Amino acid sequence: MRFGMTSLLCCPLILTRGLKLGFGLIMVIKRRRVWTGKGEDQEVAKRELIEFLKTMEEVLGDKHFFGGDTNIGFLNVALVPFTSWFYTYETWGNFSIEAECPMLIDWSKRCLEKECG
Repeated sequence: MRFGMTSLLCCPLILTRGLKLGFGLIMVIKRRRVWTGKGEDQEVAKRELIEFLKTMEEVLGDKHFFGGDTNIGFLNVALVPFTSWFYTYETWGNFSIEAECPMLIDWSKRCLEKECG
């Protein structure tokens, strides 16, 4: 069995509030359908992706970072690279993640501005 990029994107796994989300795997599946889908299939994929991102917002809640307000932890470091794909999702899917999930966009900006060390 070969392990490629898709295998690596199957992590991290988020376990919180009884939710179990294979973030990377879900993003790969949804992304592919948003890019390659046509018509109704693409619309369904967009709705599912937005629903998933809203679930991420729900998990984040009113905290600044996943896991708390002050320190950026492993989960944030593992998840923030996926935000680099947001522009592509929006372009191919013709929607705005910021309009749909503003708290998630705010979180990603906080992560990118955070100085570590």
